Amino acid sequence: MQLVDEILGKLETADNTTKNKLENLLVDQGSSVVPDLVNKLQVVKGMQRGVVAMSLIRIGEASVDYLRKAASSNKDFEWVAKYLISEIQGIAA
Repeated sequence: MQLVDEILGKLETADNTTKNKLENLLVDQGSSVVPDLVNKLQVVKGMQRGVVAMSLIRIGEASVDYLRKAASSNKDFEWVAKYLISEIQGIAA
């Protein structure tokens, strides 16, 4: 959790190159950060939200169950979760 908070905090002042590096750092953590990322996605805004969403898509299948769980308990989040799941599973392709 601390790592995710730390990375998201650095996004506040990040240029594009730094943003990409920070996103890669999150993705490199793999499924271990998925629960934190799904929780964060429900509260963060702006660039942080975009990076969290992209990270979950790039981490892939490991994100799906957590997104479904979050959607079932947060109706406002449901459309976001459905969209990310479709991106992960390639349904939109």
